Amino acid sequence: MTNKDPNEKTKFAKFSNGIATFGRGIGAVVNALYDGGRKTIDMMIKNVIPFIAFIALIIGFILKTGVGHAIATGLAPLASNFGGLIILGLIVGIPVLSPVLGPGAVIAQVIGTIVGALIVAGKVPPQMALPAFFAIDVQVGCDFIPVGLALGEAQPKTVEVGVPAVLFSREITGVIAITIAYFASFGMFPGH
Repeated sequence: MTNKDPNEKTKFAKFSNGIATFGRGIGAVVNALYDGGRKTIDMMIKNVIPFIAFIALIIGFILKTGVGHAIATGLAPLASNFGGLIILGLIVGIPVLSPVLGPGAVIAQVIGTIVGALIVAGKVPPQMALPAFFAIDVQVGCDFIPVGLALGEAQPKTVEVGVPAVLFSREITGVIAITIAYFASFGMFPGH
């Protein structure tokens, strides 16, 4: 007769329990990753791809009709002084207009190029570059708000209240950002 050591049974039980626990942990990780991948694909199909299609349509419309270039060319003279920059920021940040101006940043590109050329030509002081940057980019992000809320799985009431709230807040914070940038630009270009 052989007597087995009770410690060996305990060691084997601990070892087999450890392997089972490790296997359950790996299974939980794989399941979480699989579930995350499935939710990501679902979210892309329901929210992001329609948004991309919408933005492509808007960009195509703005570029092919020349509306963006015409608006930008008309607004560019406002970038030569502080008051004009405030007006420019208010126009670009209009809550109905800003989600349309955001895609492709056509307005920002054209006005930025024109202001840059005016600064190089000496017609606009270089100190206007920083506040002009904030003035032409007031609309940034306004086109993505509904999608961002959808990605966050916001309730319909939250979207209904949240989208206008952010659009109107950009109108206010844009003017504040332009003002801060204007005063921060003092002394950036000594001799001008």
